[in-house]
Amino acid sequence: MKKLDIVNNITRKSEIKKNEVSQVVELFMNEIKAALIDGNSVFLRGFGSFTIKKRAKKKARNITKKTSVVVPAHMVPSFKVCKELRRKVSEKNPCQ
Repeated sequence: MKKLDIVNNITRKSEIKKNEVSQVVELFMNEIKAALIDGNSVFLRGFGSFTIKKRAKKKARNITKKTSVVVPAHMVPSFKVCKELRRKVSEKNPCQ
């Protein structure tokens, strides 16, 4: 599902105009991005948590030049699904 699909689904299920839904979805995403960029976490009860995590420095290989390079420590965005949503997804989509 893409952002446009989300906008279309909300528009279809509500009486809100598509351009207004699109603006709200965009604003929502921008707020999450801004919080993460500022080093803050975003907790959405019943959905999950957007956080930033530190990745340690590591050695990597540049296979085209056949050399080793050091990738410095850096921060990356992360999403952790809440237990309730994880359980519901697992029940609805069992492994075969």
